[in-house]
Amino acid sequence: MTEGHRITVEQGTEHVRVVRDGQVLADSRGPLLLRETGCPVRYYLPPEDVRTELLIPSDTSTHCPFKGDASYWSLPDAPDLVWAYTEPKTEVAEIKGHFCFYDTEVVDD
Repeated sequence: MTEGHRITVEQGTEHVRVVRDGQVLADSRGPLLLRETGCPVRYYLPPEDVRTELLIPSDTSTHCPFKGDASYWSLPDAPDLVWAYTEPKTEVAEIKGHFCFYDTEVVDD
């Protein structure tokens, strides 16, 4: 890790939902919370909580020196809406195969 840069991953208990144009794309009560220096908290959702059948694989990929290489998925009107690390770095291995959306809402139950 770079000096002063930290990433932590912890099991969350929040109820997280992703809705786009009235359609629920994900609904999870077991997100992983990834906290990274200088970034907002990101919710990584287990694949069984994501409606992957609605997502279209994208050709986009990005590299993070701290997490690894990310693959992206889109909706017809929302390119690269969600990403996942299929082979994350050892330090964040827990997020492997979990999906992260740009826009999530935490639901008060």
